Amino acid sequence: TGIVHISYKVSKKVHSRPIWLASPPMPLSLCLWHSSPCSSRPSVVRPTTTPPPLDPTTPAGSPPRPPGTEHPPAPAPWTTGGACGFKNVNQYPFSSMTSCGNEPLFDGGAGCGSCYEIRCVAANNPSCSGQPRRVVITDMNYYPVARYHFDLSGTAFGAMAKNGLNDKLRHAGIIDMQFRRVRCNFPGMKVTFHVQRGSNPNYLAVLVEYANVDGTVVRMELMQTRNGRPTGSWEPMRRSWGSIWRMDTSRPLQGPFSMRITSDSGKTLVANSVIPAYWRPDKAYGSNVQFY
Repeated sequence: TGIVHISYKVSKKVHSRPIWLASPPMPLSLCLWHSSPCSSRPSVVRPTTTPPPLDPTTPAGSPPRPPGTEHPPAPAPWTTGGACGFKNVNQYPFSSMTSCGNEPLFDGGAGCGSCYEIRCVAANNPSCSGQPRRVVITDMNYYPVARYHFDLSGTAFGAMAKNGLNDKLRHAGIIDMQFRRVRCNFPGMKVTFHVQRGSNPNYLAVLVEYANVDGTVVRMELMQTRNGRPTGSWEPMRRSWGSIWRMDTSRPLQGPFSMRITSDSGKTLVANSVIPAYWRPDKAYGSNVQFY
């Protein structure tokens, strides 16, 4: 298992070119995972040094924040998104460019779906291309490797290498790295609501996927339909785990259901009647809405 230490950087404005900054002397790390989920596999760390700041005039040191806010800031062997619950992460739009995050990144599930650019340069390792690559947080890593810790898929780890050196970089061990939070952009995708297996009229669990921009959902609400009309009342759902939200009720829920989601920067989106009256468990319902 390879471990990669990274330096901290921030984006002051999501609509402009983000600035890469180095961290204060506290370790951050990425590691390559193989065949077991992040949450159950320990990692090994060896001492390393922090690279010099790219812009020593800009302060850094705060945890990553939503994009747009001013602050310092080998393919995947399984197809589900681990602790976030995402489906088929080896397929478009995630395409195995995924990562587990430790608690400051995973944030109790609120960080699920957030997007980061990562990069390494030749000064860190001769195999590094220096080109940024984008990854999505899809899982959690509980092992206390560093304050900020990415646990990368083999695909994502190798993608930072020069042409033909993917495998060599994946076996490099510890290298210094950088990361920054960026906008998520999933061309051609709309927000999708996947009703989870086990759902019934008194228990509805829904996975939300493919949100652009922030990528994250910190609040989800449901509006029922009764007597053929929307009730006009938004009922809060609660986070079950990861990116899955649930509602438990003694009175049977009646669809179609409209869904309202809020991202961690406060943007809201409404998908009207997106889940039909005769919905089925373990089925995804695509919307016609997306964050831009």
